[in-house]
Amino acid sequence: MLQLLSKAPVTEYPLELFFDLSPDLLCIAGYDGYFKRINPAVSKLLGYTEDELYSSPINSFVYHSDSDLTEQMRNELRNNKPLLNFENRYVTKSGEVVWLSWTSLPVHNQRLVFAIAKNITHKKKVEEERNELVAKLTEANKDLRHLTYTTSHDLRSPVGNLLSVFELLDVSKISDTETLEFIEFLKLASETLKERLDNYVDALGEKDELHATTTHVDIALCLSHVLRSLKQLAQSAGAVINTNFTAFTHVHFNAAYMESILLNLITNAIKYARPGVAPVINISTQQKDGVKQLVFSDNGIGFDLSKVKDKLFGLYQKFTDHSDSKGVGLYLVHTHVTSMGGSVDVESKPNMGAAFTITFKN
Repeated sequence: MLQLLSKAPVTEYPLELFFDLSPDLLCIAGYDGYFKRINPAVSKLLGYTEDELYSSPINSFVYHSDSDLTEQMRNELRNNKPLLNFENRYVTKSGEVVWLSWTSLPVHNQRLVFAIAKNITHKKKVEEERNELVAKLTEANKDLRHLTYTTSHDLRSPVGNLLSVFELLDVSKISDTETLEFIEFLKLASETLKERLDNYVDALGEKDELHATTTHVDIALCLSHVLRSLKQLAQSAGAVINTNFTAFTHVHFNAAYMESILLNLITNAIKYARPGVAPVINISTQQKDGVKQLVFSDNGIGFDLSKVKDKLFGLYQKFTDHSDSKGVGLYLVHTHVTSMGGSVDVESKPNMGAAFTITFKN
């Protein structure tokens, strides 16, 4: 037969040894804000002697940014409210910051607080590293998404130029059957590519992190690259492009972003020209209060800012029924500029064109 062990009196167990051997921080504090009793783990972690810990207010060991909140929680304890899982930081004698998680119970009639704290510094460091990683991954994902939109959208213009060439090509003057078949094949391939680019805003590849490098960008050179790719489109529309870069010719920026900005603003100006009116585009530089600005204006259909201002730079926001409108161009312009620390201001009225002032970060 099993013999039940009787419950031994508390006095038979070495409670003092339990207090001294605990790896957790055990303490008894008074309502006056001073330690009354601590176990060796407290002194071991904080690096102070017991006399130093007893002789100074507890809040003097608390990290300065957590001092006010800790005092508020101590007032809650003085009002006989237990404190569970409260986290704050202490500063060791060597200057190291440690994180502690407290469970504190007041004994109101004795004006004492019995508390246990766990050192969660390692856990906090792991959380911080995780949060930094998440932030980097989020930024990388944003940049990758940005790159995807830029690539898929900007490639549509040269493909559109290629299709314009096919439209202008008079195949009636070509009698060779093989040549006609080859031209038709190229046209179909170009149309398929354009269709896919119109629908693609998926990831083009996987990268851990993307960084937009900045250089001393030659604005005129970027414009010449863009106009070369838009030559057929501009000629077909009868577009007139005026430039004035006397205020400055170079700016610290990203060259690919600059070309994308010019490409999207010019194609928009041509695409949204007023019916029967040849597009006139003015591109110039100016300095305002020592800050460099690029000013782009056109004489197109414009838009009512009171109706579209909040959505103007949103992704997939379209303000016309134009068949080729995708709502990506101005999103890219704004994203390119703001990602480099700049800003974009717009002035426009219906049928009176639009003016974009791009302010660069100094």
